[in-house]
Amino acid sequence: MQDKERESTYKEYLQVLKECSPYDFSEYSDNSIDRRIQKVMQDYNLDMGGLIHKTKTNPQFVEQVVEAITVNTTELFRDPEVWNYLRVKLLPGFKNRPKINIWHAGCSSGQEVYSLMVLLDHLNLLDRCEIFATDISKKALESAKTGQYRYSYNYGKYLENFKASFDEDKAPDFDKYFKADEANDTISVNPDFLKKVKFVKHDLVKGELPFYNRVDLLFCRNVLIYFNSNLQAKIVQRLHDRLFPGGSLILGSHETISGFLNTKFTKKGPVYTRSDAFHFKY
Repeated sequence: MQDKERESTYKEYLQVLKECSPYDFSEYSDNSIDRRIQKVMQDYNLDMGGLIHKTKTNPQFVEQVVEAITVNTTELFRDPEVWNYLRVKLLPGFKNRPKINIWHAGCSSGQEVYSLMVLLDHLNLLDRCEIFATDISKKALESAKTGQYRYSYNYGKYLENFKASFDEDKAPDFDKYFKADEANDTISVNPDFLKKVKFVKHDLVKGELPFYNRVDLLFCRNVLIYFNSNLQAKIVQRLHDRLFPGGSLILGSHETISGFLNTKFTKKGPVYTRSDAFHFKY
């Protein structure tokens, strides 16, 4: 199939998916979504006609397609330099706040949610926090709620690199937060952490937020890169509107805010601060 013909066919499928389900992937990056649709067709041995028919007639299959299209990749303390910046420069600025609202948008299977909670607890801030975590993937959220992960995937190099950045007398006791069983290749999050987070299924592109709070701190890491530029701008505007004035937005290491929206934030390190009012000095 020629590239232009294939692109047209995939766009036709995304329109069908939009019309017969709650999901709209029409403004996702063409390259990434085309590859994923092609893989769905291969995995289920379907041509485009069969894919469209099954999508129209089988709601359970639609959810399987959504799981295949969305990307759920995350790690504990991924990008250690980002977490160190937050620990040293940003989070201490919250020490006089009586309440801290936090939203992880596109939280995937929850490792970054728990990474932040370790830092918050280490800085004696966790008790003041109300934490929301959302994702479009039901499967990812189920994993996040259990706090059960593969040791080999989630407790190795990133955590060791992060621990190495602390002075010995200042590093958190990570055994307090995670029960690691290397022999059985498992890691379990402290059960007290599981009770602290509200995990909710939510489509960042279309869905109304399942909570009404504005937030002081908003994580949306490695989500925007899967959207085209038009959708990126829409989502950044939504994130901006959900922040308190002076609130902080954390994007992925390869994500930036450009154009007019860049004037609505002040950036230091990996942190974008909503800049239309008082913001923390850090």
